[in-house]
Amino acid sequence: MVWADGGYTGSLVEYCLAALALVLAIVKRSDNMRGFVVLPKRWFVERFFAHLMRSRRLARDFERSIASAEAMVYWSMTMLMTRRVARPRPSRA
Repeated sequence: MVWADGGYTGSLVEYCLAALALVLAIVKRSDNMRGFVVLPKRWFVERFFAHLMRSRRLARDFERSIASAEAMVYWSMTMLMTRRVARPRPSRA
């Protein structure tokens, strides 16, 4: 299951299902909403991009190859996950 913005409607939904075996769910905003409104499931994507942008090399498009950019995404998410694993947990009384 992959969630996407309303801008990705159209043939991409069928392509994801046929070529990638992924279900693409479009998260749309209703027409009567004004200003900033948190949409369900949309914050997952926004939080993911925010974590990636904390890595300095991913803030701009510095990489020359796709493989190098992909490696930097893996590196950034590995750092995030190791920090979460190493975080001390509150003791239970």
